[in-house]
Amino acid sequence: RAAWLRANIKTVPSAEVDAFLEQFGALPPARQLRYRHALTLARRGDFEAFQQIYEQYYQGQGIARLDCLSLQADIEAGRDTRVPGRAIDLWLVGTSQVEECDPVFEFLVDRQLLGPVEYRKRYALAVEKREFRLARWLARSIDEAHVDAATRWVQAQTKPDGFLARHDTSLNSDTYREQLVYAVDRLTYRDPEAALQAWKKIEKRYGFSEEQKLRTLRHIALWTARDNLPDGYRLLAGLPQAAQDDEVVRWRARSSLRDQQWQRLRADIAAMSTAERDSEEWRYWDAIAMLHLGSATDGRNTLEELSKERSYYGFLAADELGKDYALESMALPASDAVLTAIASKPGIVRARELVLVGLDGTARSEWEATLRYFREEEKLQAAILADRWGWHSRAISAVSSVGEYDDLAVRYPLPWKAQFEAHATAARIEPTWAYGIARSESLFMRDVRSSAGAVGLMQLMPKTGQMVARKIKLPYSGLATLTDPESNIRLGTSYLGEMAERFGGHRVLATAAYNAGPHRVDAWLPDKGGEDARIWIENIPFNETRKYVKRVLAAQAIFHWRMTGEQRRVSEELRRVTAPEATQLAAR
Repeated sequence: RAAWLRANIKTVPSAEVDAFLEQFGALPPARQLRYRHALTLARRGDFEAFQQIYEQYYQGQGIARLDCLSLQADIEAGRDTRVPGRAIDLWLVGTSQVEECDPVFEFLVDRQLLGPVEYRKRYALAVEKREFRLARWLARSIDEAHVDAATRWVQAQTKPDGFLARHDTSLNSDTYREQLVYAVDRLTYRDPEAALQAWKKIEKRYGFSEEQKLRTLRHIALWTARDNLPDGYRLLAGLPQAAQDDEVVRWRARSSLRDQQWQRLRADIAAMSTAERDSEEWRYWDAIAMLHLGSATDGRNTLEELSKERSYYGFLAADELGKDYALESMALPASDAVLTAIASKPGIVRARELVLVGLDGTARSEWEATLRYFREEEKLQAAILADRWGWHSRAISAVSSVGEYDDLAVRYPLPWKAQFEAHATAARIEPTWAYGIARSESLFMRDVRSSAGAVGLMQLMPKTGQMVARKIKLPYSGLATLTDPESNIRLGTSYLGEMAERFGGHRVLATAAYNAGPHRVDAWLPDKGGEDARIWIENIPFNETRKYVKRVLAAQAIFHWRMTGEQRRVSEELRRVTAPEATQLAAR
């Protein structure tokens, strides 16, 4: 009902919405409806009714859109004595404000309440937020010096190489030095070697602070290593001790690993913080280094411990030792009495009904709001309940929240099994791989959307979905197609199959391409020769993609065991990663 009222808010009588809010005001859907209702009242010009809702529910919450509408209501009603102070606070932000604030800011201009002091303050805030075009607009109301400075900020942001090439020692000031440092930072993302050369040319010509020097050199060194450039390790190791944090030492270790400098790798791992050094990742690589250096007993002991873990590194350790994976599954003990009690709780009832009518996002909100007050045992029973309902994302989330990882049927379910098997087979890939992708992407939420705009079970970007749909002749209706489980599975498996073909059947590369895009993976391939796939994975520049590939590989192994009862070694997927020409030949 709340969803229907929201969708028809422009035509539904206010009294009908008010009655609903009076009855169900404490529930999440009603809270969403109230916000939409408040906006609609203001846009209709019914500021009196809007103000009543605002003062009761939203005042002091820091919601700029509603705060500005409230001030607009005061202005319309002639209650403008308290407007200036609150309006100036809303104006003094480093980003562009919402359009609802425009009439309020016009009031400030008409009353001549915005002077040089306010413009300078907002200009400084815009620079701090790196909103340089806003800063340049504000600068026009200050003076030419601020316009020139803002223009330089824009140039440093948009064309950092040209800005650095035209540096001017006559402008040596705190602001100009910060602009130079910012330009070097920007150029580093694109070309660390060019950034280093530019930095060498300007470092001694300007009075940069020690903090600026350290920050700049650290940034260049990290991206030199991330981009697999020759000087990466030297630059990282040459940083002062103050810069040798875990991120720097991690990339030192990855560079040593890439160069297969095993003794140096062990020294890098030893330099990490205790928490970092004790992670599965570095315990595994320390053990591998020990094996290469002849300390077989110590290395095997570490691998023995790791092989007990049900994880990417646990599986790699088991592969190294020739041991079975730790795939034993222990079903969560169900309590019929507790399950019945949980199923009858109002929040759970609402969540279930919302799922049944396709309002999955609202259902998740109801579920999580209710589980927030559950004891640990109740959360486990709720996980069993969600699993029985086929609501797998909530089941996986619930068991993870209390650290229960041993019921693999709950944590690695097989929803839409017929569709995954049929469409994966048609795409000439294994359904276990597709399952690994889907679980890692969405936890099997059919409606979920990422911050980047990817949609559905297998998290496809709309343009990618449209492109693949055209190739396989699937009728495409945008969001409706992407949120339909069968269509999404068909599109996702087809695209995954396309990536597999592009990269010569190399699942590691195809998995990375599914996450980061094929052109990025092309850029990450070795210039010549080949590389151990494990080492290539560790040196993926994007943290998200590096973790994603490991997560999918581990999930695929578990899904294979779930579907067949047999082990499939992760190491079977770890073919050497070769130069682009070799990869293209393999694809043919």
